[in-house]
Amino acid sequence: MTVLAARSHARPTVHVDLAAVAANTRVFAALVPGALMAVVKADGFGHGAEAVARTALANGASWLGVTSLDEAFALRETGLRAPVLSWLNPVDADFDAAILAGIDVAVPSEAHLRAVVAAGLGAHAAVRVHLHLDVGMSRDGAPPAQWDQLCLAAAAAQRAGAVQVVGVMGHLGHADVPGHPANATSRSVFGWGLGVARSVGLRPPLRHLAATAATLTDRAAHHNLSRVGAGLIGIDPSRSTRLSPALSLSAPVVGVRRVPAGATVGYGGAWQAERESTLALLPLGYADGVPRAASGRAEVLLRGRRRLVVGLVSMDQVVVDLGDDHVELGEVATIFGPGHQGEPTAAEWALWAGTIEHEIVTGIGPRVIRSVVR
Repeated sequence: MTVLAARSHARPTVHVDLAAVAANTRVFAALVPGALMAVVKADGFGHGAEAVARTALANGASWLGVTSLDEAFALRETGLRAPVLSWLNPVDADFDAAILAGIDVAVPSEAHLRAVVAAGLGAHAAVRVHLHLDVGMSRDGAPPAQWDQLCLAAAAAQRAGAVQVVGVMGHLGHADVPGHPANATSRSVFGWGLGVARSVGLRPPLRHLAATAATLTDRAAHHNLSRVGAGLIGIDPSRSTRLSPALSLSAPVVGVRRVPAGATVGYGGAWQAERESTLALLPLGYADGVPRAASGRAEVLLRGRRRLVVGLVSMDQVVVDLGDDHVELGEVATIFGPGHQGEPTAAEWALWAGTIEHEIVTGIGPRVIRSVVR
């Protein structure tokens, strides 16, 4: 049997539904007691940072959050002027440029504080900083044992006019499990950290601990600013709230072949046809974000029915089994989407791949065409 050459000029496409982002933003804006920060790191969780940011700001968010300064600068270059916080930077980051761009920066250590102070003194401008406390994750943020000294140093820098301490922040490590005892411990550590800051004369107007899951499930973690990223694009790590997934991934059929019983598919012959069957070839693979770990378990929607992915997912190709059905070249398969038409969701792909939805939606590669539905 020979593979039919594809005539369609269609390519794999990721569709971003900004109406879903808007609806999700309104859900969170109605929940928070204070301000809402739209976290648009990693190119808006793979949905387009500018588009998600503008949609969120138009539907109840008043802040933007990113990890690196480069992400923050990119937002400024689009003309966005909302307050922006960047919270994960090396000590030699371009804090001078951050001052010029009006970007708030998180300070997780005295070394970072010294670098920020040097930038502020050099620019004769106070850098707006959020002191970052590690409340139990042992990654970013100052360990509690170093918090007193960081607060003392920040208070001195503020008196010298080099910084303006506008916030204290932390991050919960178990917020996706409502009621987990570690959440109460972390909230207590955060409360202690706020007390230490006040004891050295700091009065930061912003206090933020809750991200998506805690915003949905843990009112005790709410302060006067909440950071929501995954929730904006329809992911709820706590699985407590029905949100609207904003991303769909599709690909055209570029090859159709009929194979006899016993035929194998892909590297290593990982799948063998038990009977004569029709196979369809889709032009995307793990280089485009389709996880190889989902091979043999994942499904796509094609001609109104779910079809099993057979053989190993290759770098550029996926094969699905149609049985005795037939499709035409150029017909479009939905890899994942909101699930409204029976298509698999990103959550299902995450389950098949043994990962989380965040990795599925942020892993889509640059070869995939992006289409934004406004």
